[in-house]
Amino acid sequence: MSHRPHTAPPATSRRAFVRASLAAAAGLAAGASALPALGGLLPPTADPTTFDLHLHPGQLFARGTARYPGDEAVLRTLREMRAGGVGAGFVSLVADAPLLMIGREGVTVSGAFAPGEADAEFRRQLAAAREVLPRAEARIVASMTEWRAAQREGLTAAWLACEGSEFLDGDAGRVDVLWEAGIRSIQLVHYAPNAAGDLQTHAPQHGGLSAFGAAVVRRMTARRMLVDVAHATFETVRDVARLDPGPLLLSHSLLRLDAARPLAARTISPEHARLVAATGGVVGAWPSATNASFAEFVENTKRLADVVGVAHVGLGTDMDANLRPVLSRYAQVRDWTAGLATSGFTAAEVAQMAGGNMARVLAQVVG
Repeated sequence: MSHRPHTAPPATSRRAFVRASLAAAAGLAAGASALPALGGLLPPTADPTTFDLHLHPGQLFARGTARYPGDEAVLRTLREMRAGGVGAGFVSLVADAPLLMIGREGVTVSGAFAPGEADAEFRRQLAAAREVLPRAEARIVASMTEWRAAQREGLTAAWLACEGSEFLDGDAGRVDVLWEAGIRSIQLVHYAPNAAGDLQTHAPQHGGLSAFGAAVVRRMTARRMLVDVAHATFETVRDVARLDPGPLLLSHSLLRLDAARPLAARTISPEHARLVAATGGVVGAWPSATNASFAEFVENTKRLADVVGVAHVGLGTDMDANLRPVLSRYAQVRDWTAGLATSGFTAAEVAQMAGGNMARVLAQVVG
């Protein structure tokens, strides 16, 4: 499957690009109170407005370990998600979770998987998701049809993703195993250096995407899965885009600020962001501690839209696994959309960024 890349707009022509984007996304409702129909992809009454590109409700991935806060934390976050107007998102398993030590200042990595451990970890986290999510009036979905059904029944639509490709255990053919299990997006790299490509927080090992990483991308493309390039270096993203996998997802990041900010290594340059937009993809604005305040996060979302165009912006909260986030409760999502509206965006533009863009990409890639 091959998709023709779309050209990202220059930063100086945002309004002209917005008009073109709105024309291309015919069917978007001119209001932020309900998720747009987007040409019939979702029902006209679909509610709520927002799709979260990346979340870990209550650290669900840690269930069964000492760091897990308990099922009630998951249930509470998902209740707040629905009440806050966020009815769908990529609930992410964490492929390198056993190798990570999470402290107040960030993440450190220790050790490596022994043969078979990655698969066992995948099955543990998948079982946790399948057991706990339905108790929070959430349904695991793997297609647009299933998403529509969940919306009609008033359930949160939980798309499943994997953060990191360690679950593949060095075998690109295992993409099929993850697909059969309902995974619809794989983030190639996370914090532990792996065989797929280079990541932002570690010295380069591959010069970008590795041969194994390329095989993974090709297999994901054949399986109609979204390739998530969050945490990947510019060179890795460039190499992924050259394989023409269709619209890319960069689920949670920010445009680069000053280097002294927390998590500054996880920010991206305008050129990096435009790489993703040129594929027709979406960059999720990330409310991490890199933002000095919630108000600055709204402004940083606007800056992102100025660089890549409204049609390529989403929201990736990293909820319940984010470092000192400036958006720590889903109730704040409505404040985010309200802040964008008062920053000069129309209601239709806000609706695109809140959920319409992800509906478009999921319809195009997953179907």
